[in-house]
Parts: sequence; C-alpha cells; structure tokens
Amino acid sequence: MNNAPNNLSHKPIVAVNDYDKIDAIYAGVTDARALSIGQAQYDPKEISLKVWRHTGTKWSRQSEEIPIHRVLDLNILLFASLMTEVDSKYPVSSLREEIILENRVEEIRDYYKRNEKMLMPRVKELQAIINNFCDKKTV
Repeated sequence: MNNAPNNLSHKPIVAVNDYDKIDAIYAGVTDARALSIGQAQYDPKEISLKVWRHTGTKWSRQSEEIPIHRVLDLNILLFASLMTEVDSKYPVSSLREEIILENRVEEIRDYYKRNEKMLMPRVKELQAIINNFCDKKTV
C-alpha cells in the first residue's frame, strides 16, 4: 500500500493513497504514489497540495508541493489554453496567458482530443464538484 507519509514536513490532512493505481495513462507505471492536501512544509500556517513520488526504496525529493491558488491557476491555464485561438490577441482568463509558440498551440487541443476518453470523466467530475461547491452558501 502506498500511503502518503505523515512523518515528513508536509502533513497530510486528506490523502489519495495508492494513486499509482489510478494515475490515468500512467497507472501501474508511475512514481506518483499518493496525493494529499495538508499543512505546507514551507509554512505551517498554509495549506498546500502535494504529489508524493517514490523511488521504489524511499520517498523522492522530486515530490511536488503546490499552494492551492497555483493548483487553481494551473486548471485555469489548462482550460484557457484549450480555448485559445491563435489569431486572438486577447487572453481567455484573468491570468493574462500569452501564446509563446503560435505554431504549437494546436498541440494542446490535439493532445486533449487524443486523450478525451480518459480526461473527460475527470473534467466532468471536476465541474460537478465545483458546481456543488459554488452552490453551497458556506464552506
């Protein structure tokens, strides 16, 4: 079993254990063993999300801890990029994303289309959870 460790600097509050078994196209062949949300290692007053990577013998220093706002911004960037039109000079989101390689923008949509069968259920689940969260008057 691959449980998020609770003896390291990031302190999980809620975890997805055995994530390596459900890591989409990487299921069964990934070093990402768990996901968690908990006390940030960089500031005990902050909450962060973490991808726990394992080398096979120990927890990896390659594990990523990300502040919540950056996780949300990455999601905004993903969907804004899927909606970006190369000939438009205006960003899709408040992040003010900019096209760096115009000739490669379509690759993002192409990747999504090739993997839509795997990605769409996650997108719909995210949408349902966000809608449910937004419909509640208090957290």
